[in-house]
Amino acid sequence: MNKQQKKQENWIEYYDHKSILNEITDDPVDLRLDEHLRKDILSGKRRRKLKNITLKIDPLQIMTIKKLATMKSMPYQTLIRHWLAEEIKKELKSVER
Repeated sequence: MNKQQKKQENWIEYYDHKSILNEITDDPVDLRLDEHLRKDILSGKRRRKLKNITLKIDPLQIMTIKKLATMKSMPYQTLIRHWLAEEIKKELKSVER
């Protein structure tokens, strides 16, 4: 059995034993952007080139991030970049004090 088949088998087993529907909520999701970020996007300041990096992350965390991103109807990498941008802003504000 090759890696691809094994990976697919793992996902099949996961979804056979895990009820994803129990984790879906009907609660509203706030998808509003921070006003500053919104202005940057609309003004074109956000059109920077992205640089690929490699991070080692726990597979369970990746799965959770992907699930959260799906719930917010956005790509998981975009969600991660958003979180990083927000935390960087917070850190910069705390350092400036």
